[in-house]
Amino acid sequence: MNERSDLEPLLANCRDYWLGWGASEVADGELTYYRSGLADGQLNGVLRLSDTDELERTLRHAAGRMSGLPWMWWVGPDSAPDMANRLVDHGAVKLGSSPIMAVRLDGLAPAEGPADLKIETVEGFDALSEWVQAFITSFGVTPEIIDDAARIEAERPDSARITRFAGRRDGRIVGTSLLYEAHGVAGVYVVSTAPDHRRQGIGTTLSTAALTAGRKRGLSIGTLQASPLGALVYPRMGFETVAEYELFDIPAEAVKREATPRTSG
Repeated sequence: MNERSDLEPLLANCRDYWLGWGASEVADGELTYYRSGLADGQLNGVLRLSDTDELERTLRHAAGRMSGLPWMWWVGPDSAPDMANRLVDHGAVKLGSSPIMAVRLDGLAPAEGPADLKIETVEGFDALSEWVQAFITSFGVTPEIIDDAARIEAERPDSARITRFAGRRDGRIVGTSLLYEAHGVAGVYVVSTAPDHRRQGIGTTLSTAALTAGRKRGLSIGTLQASPLGALVYPRMGFETVAEYELFDIPAEAVKREATPRTSG
């Protein structure tokens, strides 16, 4: 699955999912970005730049569109060549990386979570708000944006592609996941587990629920972008790392500076 022709549907699935967060502004062209308008760096970002010929101008343009908000720049296999190095030359700071992982759904192993864990699909705004609160708390996002995040989730223009899953114990949502069906791929997003319920297989069970739903719809490949913890767990489910995204912060001074020449050697 390392061929670009196999990788592109996975990247396109990821792009489309995050573009759905562009409630405030979204663009998908030479510069692909989403702006939720919410004060969290995960929810505003540049996903792709296909040409670095005028990187200084593009940096200024992107920073202008994201003005007043925290945001990130994603660099992946669909970015312009040498994009990461070019950003660093302009003062960008690498925040980390996220493996792009894939699994064949015909070989998906069943998950064994807690016996009292009940998996349900999320329907209706009240349930959606509870689901958003559960994953935002787990991801460390500021609680003040919960209502706005729930509104964006409810109003996403691509809602027909989305199925949300909640895992309950004693009536409380303790885990979440989301299936995003696009480009013939089952994308898995928003996998979270409440801190006091971790290491019990809940995240694995909810990931499997999303992937199983994708398989029942005739999809053959699942994909996700793993957190450091998930990167240790998902190989046990059959996932393989096929590429990665590098994530960068763009400080204000980076937008104004000229590129720092790289030395050879």
